[in-house]
Parts: sequence; structure tokens; C-alpha cells
Amino acid sequence: MKRLTTLVVLLIFVLSACTNNPKSNTISAVELTERERAIISTTSDKSFVFDFNIDSDYKEVSVWVEKYESGKLVNDAISSLITDVEGKGSIIFTTSKPDEDGKQQTFNIGISGKSGMGSVSNFEDNLDDMASVWDNLQGKNNPIEGELVLAYFGYSSDGRMSSLSIDFFEDPEGHMNELDKYDVAYLLKAKFTKTKGP
Repeated sequence: MKRLTTLVVLLIFVLSACTNNPKSNTISAVELTERERAIISTTSDKSFVFDFNIDSDYKEVSVWVEKYESGKLVNDAISSLITDVEGKGSIIFTTSKPDEDGKQQTFNIGISGKSGMGSVSNFEDNLDDMASVWDNLQGKNNPIEGELVLAYFGYSSDGRMSSLSIDFFEDPEGHMNELDKYDVAYLLKAKFTKTKGP
């Protein structure tokens, strides 16, 4: 499974659309082509791809998934990956289709760039019996300062679902109460780290 995940991450990186004239120290949502979506859908249920462009001050990126229940943080790193980065690269996040028993799904994180590629996979209970909603950071050239929310999944057993506001992505800390409406929520987060001074 890990080899297959790594292969899919590599294919998306090679095929992903390039951001036109990306600004330094930004991250952009990537619109996949129909072919790219077809390739990734062979092994994944949902996928999000982001391209970043950083200057030489930044040397590392951390990407992780947090789990919330009724708005309360219950696990701050279900799946996490830290890797060295340089210049341009991509962050790929996918969820697998549920396993044969229908009890587990996999969260896959991949980071690729000039420094190479890294990936990690973790299992989580399948919540297919709940209504769900998901979305990701939109647009091009979003600044990379601080902790970023790149995507989320929200699950509710009562079937009444609404999406998080656009403000949530711009100011997550100020809008954490929006997670209260979900029985279970997952946030995909990222943080770019600068070189430490002398």
C-alpha cells in the first residue's frame, strides 16, 4: 500500500499543473486536470493538491492532521510529516477508499520538491455512516505565515451539514467554534519554518 501511495504522490507531482507566476512565500490550490483526477481516483477517495513557492529563508515544512470531536481537539497529529524544502514544491493529501471491512480509511500525506519526496500514511476509523462535507484553501498565492489550514472534513450523524466559512481559512483560531457543529472533524494543517539565525 505504501508503494502505491508513493507512486500516486509522485505521479501527481509530475502531472500537477504549475501555478502561473507564483509569488514567493505563497501556497496555491491546484486545479487537477481530468486525467490527473482519473489517475488519483484509482487509489484514493478524495484528494487535495497544493503548490508552494518559498525563498531561501524557509527550509522546512510540517504537515499534519488534527482530529476534533464536537469542536474539541482529541488528537493533534493523526498523521504528520516534516521534511526539508527548497524553492518550489507540492503538498498532496488524499484519503483512501474504505478497506474491505469498511471499518478503516487511510490518510496519505506527500510532500515533494527539489529536496526529494516524503510520504506518510495513517489509518483512521471509517465514518461513511455519517453525512460529510469537505473543502480546501482556495485560490492562488496565499501567504504561508503561521499555521495554515489547507483542508478539512466534517462529519455529522444527524445529517444536517453546512460548510465552514471562508473566514475559517483566513483566521482559524478566531473561528474554531465553527467545528462545534460536527461530531468529528479533521483539519489538514501546514507550517513553513524559517532558517534559524546565528
